[in-house]
Amino acid sequence: MTKWVYSFGNGKADGESKMKNLLGGKGANLAEMSNLGLPVPPGFTITTEVCTYYYANGQTYPADLQKQVDDAVVMVGKLMDAKLGDTQRPLLVSVRSGARVSMPGMMDTVLNLGLNPETTEGLVKLTGNARFVYDSYRRFIQMYSGVVLGLEHADFEEIIEAEKEAKGVELDTELDADDLKKIAGLFKDVVKKKLGKPFPDDVKEQLWGAIGAVFSSWQVPRAKTYRRLNKIPEDWGTAVNVQAMVFGNRGDTSATGVAFTRDPATGEKLLYGEFLINAQGEDVVAGIRTPQAISKIVRERQGAKKPSMEEAMPSMFKELKGIGDKLEAHFCEMQDVEFTIQEGKLYMLQCRTGKRTAKAALKVAVDMVSEKLIDRNTAITRVDPAALDQLLHPTLDPNAPKEKIAEGLAASPGAAVGEVTFTADEAEKRAAEGHAVILVRTETSPEDIHGMHAAKGILTARGGMTSHAAVVARGMGRPCVAGAGALRIDPDAGTMTAGAVTVKRGDVITIDGTAGKVFKGRVPMRQPEMTDDFVTLMAWADEVRKLRVYTNADTPTDAKTARGFGAEGIGLCRTEHMFFDAERIIAVRQMILAEDRGEREKALAKLLPMQRSDFEGIFKEMSGLPVIIRLLDPPLHEFLPQKEEEFASVAAAAGVSVAKLKSKSVGLHEMNPMLGHRGCRLGVTYPEITEMQARAILEAALNMQDKGVDVHVEIMIPLVAFKTELDTLKDRIEAVAADIKKERGKLPHYKIGTMIELPRAALRAGEIAETAEFFSFGTNDLTQTTLGMSRDDAGAILAEYLTKGVITRDPFVTIDRDGVGELIKIATQRGRKTRPDITIGICGEHGGDPESILLCHESGLDYVSCSPFRVPVARLAAAQAALKAVERDV
Repeated sequence: MTKWVYSFGNGKADGESKMKNLLGGKGANLAEMSNLGLPVPPGFTITTEVCTYYYANGQTYPADLQKQVDDAVVMVGKLMDAKLGDTQRPLLVSVRSGARVSMPGMMDTVLNLGLNPETTEGLVKLTGNARFVYDSYRRFIQMYSGVVLGLEHADFEEIIEAEKEAKGVELDTELDADDLKKIAGLFKDVVKKKLGKPFPDDVKEQLWGAIGAVFSSWQVPRAKTYRRLNKIPEDWGTAVNVQAMVFGNRGDTSATGVAFTRDPATGEKLLYGEFLINAQGEDVVAGIRTPQAISKIVRERQGAKKPSMEEAMPSMFKELKGIGDKLEAHFCEMQDVEFTIQEGKLYMLQCRTGKRTAKAALKVAVDMVSEKLIDRNTAITRVDPAALDQLLHPTLDPNAPKEKIAEGLAASPGAAVGEVTFTADEAEKRAAEGHAVILVRTETSPEDIHGMHAAKGILTARGGMTSHAAVVARGMGRPCVAGAGALRIDPDAGTMTAGAVTVKRGDVITIDGTAGKVFKGRVPMRQPEMTDDFVTLMAWADEVRKLRVYTNADTPTDAKTARGFGAEGIGLCRTEHMFFDAERIIAVRQMILAEDRGEREKALAKLLPMQRSDFEGIFKEMSGLPVIIRLLDPPLHEFLPQKEEEFASVAAAAGVSVAKLKSKSVGLHEMNPMLGHRGCRLGVTYPEITEMQARAILEAALNMQDKGVDVHVEIMIPLVAFKTELDTLKDRIEAVAADIKKERGKLPHYKIGTMIELPRAALRAGEIAETAEFFSFGTNDLTQTTLGMSRDDAGAILAEYLTKGVITRDPFVTIDRDGVGELIKIATQRGRKTRPDITIGICGEHGGDPESILLCHESGLDYVSCSPFRVPVARLAAAQAALKAVERDV
């Protein structure tokens, strides 16, 4: 018989923390905490295999599941001295999801299950606390109705607000037992009216309804979106955790909260989090009440008035801190815990690895090495390379003038500027149109995840540091200001009011998630500064990695920035980007529209000193490091005039009529220019273009060498399909080099290589390597030519493919391992067979993608090249790739 249910409690468990694939993260950690002897309310976990069965068999359960669940419920009842459905000592349970990785707020939870009119009266007699019981009952009806029965949250909130208004109170906690009993009755009336049938009072029906709802929530849109954004496979499924309820809403000696063993924003070692007295856990994370800090020092930093847990419940704080320290020592990792205090007794409801910002991840990793909890290699694997982006972007200029309009909690660090949007759909739409947006909400919910992902930053009027907005924003690396209580947000009117200031939809605001402040208008940004922890971890990573990390840089400024981030060379310098300068574009257009070689050479003569100057600046910044310069690549139509005044300017400069220029422009038109007259084809057709660029490169190298700069230049010929193309252009470059040597009596050392960006070139790499001294995979073009899919037009297609599971990764973000990846391996092997010392790397956008970097390491490449701000990402990802290879080989 298959074991579908694993029990835990009373200091023992069927499972353990290593069983996350089967029990989910929550279930595995509940089992582990039980095994450690921590105060965990008893319960059981229905495995992820049931979820798989559920979807594979028409949303039905295995035949033997019900008996295993019934037996587990009896076991929980015995440990709690209670029984599900009993009118004297009723057992109440929570039903929660639990995937193998944390998906905060994405799936469903039901609390207080087991209440009905009979058990409610029994619980009143048992506890002597009618207010607590009816508060729990109305919460259960509301939550179950939303999660299981599919009713709207607002249907119930309107009733609560009406009752508070009628009684003249502001807070839910000011309602008494009679008020709450009345509200529970009104809630049940809503259910009957909306659904045409009564709210279920049978406790077994309640339990199986909640179990089914949790399994079904694996496929709700918000969960699908979260999985897609975080690359979580659909077939993992979720477990279901059923656990005896303990209550934080049983008066002033009860409380509930969420805590981190270190500050998730900074990594500082202190107990960080929030709690609420006389509340249930959902109150903390839902943002309905603004919670209180756990540690005194955090409260003081936030300037909060209400006492911290350390001050209000000192003995409970001490016990919680001790458990946090024990969990950190056991897991050797920062922990995120949920807890409840029931009438002075502490219970642990969950522990998991704490989500954190990149800054915190660096500090925690480095500090734990110092604390001898982990070694350096483990520290390297603890930081998500992609998360380093959070550290590598501008912050607000502290000296810039600012008009502060609101202040809240610093929920997720960083700064963002954008147009105000009030709904997730609006944010997604405006962002897709190219606008930077800030999502402004009273409070966010899991349904807002697509808008949060599209936005540059998030601002909420309610909620705390562990609210949905804060947790999700930190995970995404989005700046977030939460709990800005002075804001009055009216999405229907399209306004946000803070005191006397009203901001309308589309107006620009700036948020500072590090300081928790909101400013009117656009505030200037400042470049980031790397922390000592960043420098330390990067040094450890550099000791481990095998791949060199170059950068894609077209200007001296880009080159300087990249070198500051640790770039070891330039893997792609795009010469065409230099042509778009306003002073040069007319000469470029003259060259393109010239009737013969003589006219072209006149235009090129104007460009030569400009190109030479560009290269000199780059060589200076990259002294001692290799610089790979790609010859002109894009189709010529990209440089052509589009407007009448542009045609007039070019015609005047060239001394020809506008009509003649237009005729020439029409003649250059191509149906599919990305597969047309571009790359090396331009050089074969117009060798004078290649000659001018070669001269500019080699003369710039000589000029800088004369000034003491250590120049290492490599000339890259793009879009080669045939070895003969490469031979033809190599001959032209060497002819120019010979002329320069005659003129100046010397030459710089240089290499000639090619980009591999066509399938034919990859397959014929052995032959091409006879001429090429290096290969660089242009994975942007190699992807589109391999897939037969234009990267400029593929967005809608790929979105559909990702949604429908046709593919699991966007191939223009992460290398298509089975197709493009196979071509990379073939070309590398064949190229090295011909020329064992050939240098091979990639220079497409994939060079900064951690998964693609892993493929590059596995394929035996020498380097990756990426944008300047992605250099640290690539350095860390390369180190992690090397460690994975070692682990695999052991």
